[in-house]
Amino acid sequence: SDGSIRLHQMTSEFPLMQWNDSTKGQPITALQWAGTRPAVFFALDASSNIYIWDLLENDLLPVAKQTIPSKKVVTMTLLGEPEKANGLLGIVLAKESGQIDIQYVKKKWALP
Repeated sequence: SDGSIRLHQMTSEFPLMQWNDSTKGQPITALQWAGTRPAVFFALDASSNIYIWDLLENDLLPVAKQTIPSKKVVTMTLLGEPEKANGLLGIVLAKESGQIDIQYVKKKWALP
């Protein structure tokens, strides 16, 4: 609820990494790992900002932030086939209006 993200290992109650205030205090409404690139995850905050984290490139801050300017985004999910090395990774955005958008991610965040 405060924008903090914690990375846990299943065998420990303590986080391996913790990023406080990663969204400037905005609640995180969705977070998902990229199935095509294990070190990359995406976070959506309550203000319709998507943060892209690539832990191999930078483990302190997101490597990119994209604001969705139109209608409020309420949730997201990722599309991709990890068994195929074609570099396609999409983000499905569900908006408050009921509209669904699909956007494709740059290959540098999608390729294994």
